[in-house]
Amino acid sequence: MANLQYFQFPYMSDNYGVLIHSDSTGETAAIDAGDGTALLNALAEKGWQLTDLFVTHHHADHVAGLAEVKTTTSCKVTGPKLHSSIDGLDRQVAEGDTFQFAGCDVQVLHTPGHTADMLNYYLPQEGVVFTGDTLFALGCGRLFEGDANTMWNSLNKLMALPPSTTVYCSHEYTEANAKFAMTVDPNNSALQQRYEQIKQRRAEGKATVPSTLAEELATNPFLRADDQAIRQHLGMESATDAEVFAEIRTRKDNF
Repeated sequence: MANLQYFQFPYMSDNYGVLIHSDSTGETAAIDAGDGTALLNALAEKGWQLTDLFVTHHHADHVAGLAEVKTTTSCKVTGPKLHSSIDGLDRQVAEGDTFQFAGCDVQVLHTPGHTADMLNYYLPQEGVVFTGDTLFALGCGRLFEGDANTMWNSLNKLMALPPSTTVYCSHEYTEANAKFAMTVDPNNSALQQRYEQIKQRRAEGKATVPSTLAEELATNPFLRADDQAIRQHLGMESATDAEVFAEIRTRKDNF
């Protein structure tokens, strides 16, 4: 039974923020602050007081509202120690660090590739991970500050989590990701079924996030570089997993 409550809210054109709340302690954390007004409005809607802000990486759509939120709420801001250019951090963390929020462990995963400073936050007692722009529903982040090997290693950290883990990512890219996934894994019946569900949800204006790691392992081509059907479709039966991943990422960039 989960001890914490989760409230996901949209901002900008396709971003998601998440509030994490404990009724027992009154603490509330937010994942990123790309839009300060949207975050503060979400807090007001729920009637929660922000105590903590967990920053995944330095891109503006994740930190542009940080100063406003910190000034308004006096929250404690946690973010990347390595390669960080983020102003206003009160606590800097790195791979392997663990800290406490509302009596729950928060484990820090450094997942570079999209950016060099990217952090993901895993709450093992809750079975929840916040993947920022590393792992998306049916996708992964573009390689702005890392190469394919770097991102593949980062994704492997996430793939090692329990399959039941709930995955909160930071963007509503799922329908476009599904269209691409069908081009590299066209005979995957689980993917075909998920694609139909995604189209229906989006037609109804509903979010496709969060997902589960089990769903991603079964249908997300960026986690399936070892799949023989994908390898055969790409003509890469003898390639390494990292090479197959790199080819899928390149194809997505040009899709």
